[in-house]
Amino acid sequence: MALTFTDLVEVDLGRLSTAVTDWKNTVDGLKTQAENARKGMQAKSDAARWAGVNATVTREFVAKTAKETADLHTEANSIYQVLDDAHTELTSLQKQIRTAVQADAPGLGIRVEDIGDGKVRCFFPHVRGDTDERTQDQLDARQELEGRINGLLAHAAEIDASVARALRKSHGSDPHNAGHSAYESLNDAQAERALELAHKGDGMTDQELAELNRLIRFNGREKDGEFATEFYQGLGGPEKTLQFYAEMSIDGTDAQASKVRLDGVRDLQKNMGFALANATDPDTTHHLPASWGSDFRRLGTQEIGWQQGQWSKPYGYQVLGGLLRYGNYDARFINPIAEHITQLHKEDPYRFLNNKPMGSEDIYGFNPSGRLGTGNDPLNSVLEALGHSPEASEKFFTDPPTAYNEDGTVKKGGKAGFDTYLDLFTDKDFEWTVDTNDTNILADEDKTKTALGYGPEALGHALESATTGRPYDSDDTADAIRHTPERAQLVTDIVEKFGQDPGLIRHNENGDLDEESGPLYAMRGSLGDITAEYMGDFQSSLAGGGGQFTSFGEAARLNPEFAHRFLAEVGQDPDAYASITSAQQAYTANVVNDVINGDSDSAVSDAERLRNATRPGGIVAGIMSESRADAVLDYHTASDKEFNEAAAEKQKWADRLLGMGIDKAAERVPILGAPLEWASEDIQESIMKSIEKDSSDQAEGDATRTYHEGRSAVMDSARTAVGAATRNSNFTVDTINDLKNSAAYGADDGHTAGATMESAGDAS
Repeated sequence: MALTFTDLVEVDLGRLSTAVTDWKNTVDGLKTQAENARKGMQAKSDAARWAGVNATVTREFVAKTAKETADLHTEANSIYQVLDDAHTELTSLQKQIRTAVQADAPGLGIRVEDIGDGKVRCFFPHVRGDTDERTQDQLDARQELEGRINGLLAHAAEIDASVARALRKSHGSDPHNAGHSAYESLNDAQAERALELAHKGDGMTDQELAELNRLIRFNGREKDGEFATEFYQGLGGPEKTLQFYAEMSIDGTDAQASKVRLDGVRDLQKNMGFALANATDPDTTHHLPASWGSDFRRLGTQEIGWQQGQWSKPYGYQVLGGLLRYGNYDARFINPIAEHITQLHKEDPYRFLNNKPMGSEDIYGFNPSGRLGTGNDPLNSVLEALGHSPEASEKFFTDPPTAYNEDGTVKKGGKAGFDTYLDLFTDKDFEWTVDTNDTNILADEDKTKTALGYGPEALGHALESATTGRPYDSDDTADAIRHTPERAQLVTDIVEKFGQDPGLIRHNENGDLDEESGPLYAMRGSLGDITAEYMGDFQSSLAGGGGQFTSFGEAARLNPEFAHRFLAEVGQDPDAYASITSAQQAYTANVVNDVINGDSDSAVSDAERLRNATRPGGIVAGIMSESRADAVLDYHTASDKEFNEAAAEKQKWADRLLGMGIDKAAERVPILGAPLEWASEDIQESIMKSIEKDSSDQAEGDATRTYHEGRSAVMDSARTAVGAATRNSNFTVDTINDLKNSAAYGADDGHTAGATMESAGDAS
């Protein structure tokens, strides 16, 4: 019978705590008894000169009694350890679930209902007079809460099942023979079961695979790394790990596999990836030896087989790449692998593609997720790994390259042949591959273009991670992290690289224009996120410097000309445009707030300071208007609808940028719960209005491109910022209106300047 929501919420864990204490006392008592038996009775028996029947029967009885006493201690200790860990974990889960139900749910106006089978339903109860209409934010909050509670219940159920299984194995089936399976922790028991299932390979049933996934999911990411390390060691080493994952991923992505099986191996890919990151972190209490990294590099260029007489075998790096796509990896493990793979690709871009299968879906292979390719090219996979590993990616792009031999060993005295990996990947001669299994892919131009973008998009993710200090796809409410000198310098290098040669990221589908698309245009979404993160540095650059436009941490010193060209090209991507626009308005709101409410001994009037404060943001907005028009009207790479739809997904930058203004001295600023109320709601609404108004349709056939609606939108956003900053002030209504107008005029002036600068299409 499944553990229910009511079971977990109402169970008295104090009784389990009492049982833990009792078993601890039993363990201590049996330890004393076992030691006495060993040092006393058995020692005397062994030393005695037995004769006759006593030489066999009595001596054997004494030895057996001493052994059973020791076995009883072993069994009792195993039971105690398992119950103690279970009590700790269940207490934590119960506390979390009670908080969710008793605090979070009422605050959201949500009711939680136990629907049995270990699940709940969250819903908004009907209130008389209520229309029952809910905003998307409310619906998302309900879904998040329901998923969170059900996840906690699933974790508790897994612990319950693991404890029951461990107790059975500890006790055994013979009441007259103590001491069977011995566990030093609940993790030991869970790892034992996970390995028992894993050793079945593709012979696992769907239910067994689901159980394995639960075990790895709930235990593989624990901070001490105990379960993850035991699991990978139990698989038998690096080669056995690759064989197991290869066998399972092919089994689940085969054309004959059911959707349940495919979903199972997708979960396995993710869960094993997170666990591998945990197990290979040298700073965890329990971790794999460093030799695992060198073994993976050695196996990377070798064929890996898992069936007798197997004809087609993948290379180790193709298999490993599927696991690396998930998890935050330590630089000491992942960077040598990333460097080795990149250098192998530079030497021969098609080295790993000669054995790829053809005519299958892109989910077939070692990347069951199907995200950014099949996984035949491990370069895409390892760049995705860096995209999830901020500290590692920062070092990868900022440390000098290390040269590697074919077998993954360091090439003593060898040179990599390039100065930085940013230089290598942005070299026009660097060749990106088509990582797909589709038959005759080259005959389909659209599919080819899409597949050629997988690598550059993954590169963008890696650079985003390196420059922001967060995984590229981290939670919207993740902390804002101060910019280190290394990150800031990398941003400077990126802007200079693409500012000097914007054609690298240009996208053109209009056959009437001469410009060709650049090889890296697929990474513009990430470049937009980087721009949003460093909005203070961009505004400072466009303003000609000045203390008013501060950086969050170390400053990225951007050349104004490069910054403009970079913005003009990046802003043609709908996602990048939305990120930049959201960040621009949020950052400008911070600057406006500093002018009105900050400490200043300036003799210049607030009205004049506001004009200066909003002008750089207006320039950014003007460049974005021009970029959007270029994309829609000239290059035909996006529609206004796509620009508007992207806006809703990118509003995270508003809160993050507002949060950066709270405490500029803090290492991290937590977004969740931060005091953003002074501006957040108004700014969010203003962003959406601005983006919707900034339509390119109005410029169709209009050579002057005046963007009247876009100008009015950026002026309105400046007025909104002043309104938020003066909400609790002592200013008169007339003064506030004058300040609003001053801010609006500065923004308008900036927008005109930005929009009339050299157009995005001619930026090179």
